[in-house]
Amino acid sequence: MPVGQQSPPSDTTPRPDASPSSTRSRGRAWIVLALLFCLVLINFADKVIVGLSGVEMKSELGLDDAQFGIIQSSFFWLFAVGSILGGWLGGKIRARWLFAGIATLWAISLAPMAAQVGFTTIVACRVLLGFAEGPTTALAMQVAHSWFPAHKRAVPSSIVVAGAGVGPLIAAPVLTWVITEYSWHAAFGVLAAFGMVIVVVWLLLGDSGPEGEPGTGSGDGAVHQPTLPDRVPLGRLFGTKTLIGMMLLFFVAYACTSVKVSWLPLYLEEGLGYDDTTAGNLVALPYLGSALAIISVGLLSRSMTKRGMSNRVTRGILPSAMVIASGLCTMAFSALERGHWQMALLILSSCLNSAGYGAAFAGLADVIPAKQRSMAFGILTAVYSLGGVIAPVVIGRLVASGETAAAGYGDGFMLLGAVMTVAATAALFLTSPDRDAAKLVRIAAKD
Repeated sequence: MPVGQQSPPSDTTPRPDASPSSTRSRGRAWIVLALLFCLVLINFADKVIVGLSGVEMKSELGLDDAQFGIIQSSFFWLFAVGSILGGWLGGKIRARWLFAGIATLWAISLAPMAAQVGFTTIVACRVLLGFAEGPTTALAMQVAHSWFPAHKRAVPSSIVVAGAGVGPLIAAPVLTWVITEYSWHAAFGVLAAFGMVIVVVWLLLGDSGPEGEPGTGSGDGAVHQPTLPDRVPLGRLFGTKTLIGMMLLFFVAYACTSVKVSWLPLYLEEGLGYDDTTAGNLVALPYLGSALAIISVGLLSRSMTKRGMSNRVTRGILPSAMVIASGLCTMAFSALERGHWQMALLILSSCLNSAGYGAAFAGLADVIPAKQRSMAFGILTAVYSLGGVIAPVVIGRLVASGETAAAGYGDGFMLLGAVMTVAATAALFLTSPDRDAAKLVRIAAKD
């Protein structure tokens, strides 16, 4: 048998999705998945708004690059706290009420920005928004996985993550138009109002699903694996090579995402000299590519697993290789002059960086017991969010200290690409969901 492949299941192997209850809930599952997509969409629109309004905000308030870097970084100051708290609450409060409360906090944090505010108020609002948005991805994944059996989680995970690309894709041109025609304050007001609409719709239609067990099949065509124990000590769980590798991978991938959200509009305007309308339109392109890439890689991962390839390949090597390639593209575009080739590499780096998120989260679900997923995803999010704390500040300081804005941005993106390449290479060798799931099962049996 070729290395990295597994035997297909026999025709008598029970399918996790064959039960009548699963069939009845299938339509509801896709409705909830669409709502989770919208929640992540508005989540990332909230993130990108400061970058889009950065030039006007800096001009109105007299902010320098270092101060603006602090505003961008402040979003992540309590992000980790919110992630862990939200993960803990995710096992105690119904998703319907928890997500509604979180989204309400988003709107509350955005509303003051619709009026005249100063530097301190902006930082306070961004800290609150980051705290409220911290648990979003972890909870969205937990809810999505509760509606789908293990062998079908790669695609739903990718759809949830695709909201991160579609949010800025829609927000960039729309909010740029609002900023240009009205003001950056009006753009924040629009997002606050939209956030409250999402709250109402979620309360009407959203909730967790019936999949209480982790599901042991890793993909269409995967062999039945031993069921994970109900609980594993967190120290032991996070000591597995898969979780260590994924934390490294998500850390650098999220650092790249946070730089894109925080600094890309300003890089296009201040570093490359595009006008604000052109920059707003160009910002949308990486997000469009990212959304398409995320879905495509989710489908590819499922197809590869269906053909008998192991989870190490489809949910470990595949996403790690994407981030390695993204890091190389990031270094390449930072060394080029403004032009079509530079923009093509910039867009490609963004697509590759985001593409593997869904497959990677599906791989994590193969290792983490279902009852601990909310807490474990929250801790994981808290760890990788540190990339969002560090990266915008580093870029801001490099821009401020560079001989020119373009030189500062170039140094920042070159450093970012190098770190991404090294960390993702380490993740590629560390990650193996099948190996570590089997290890946890053996340890639990001995205990």
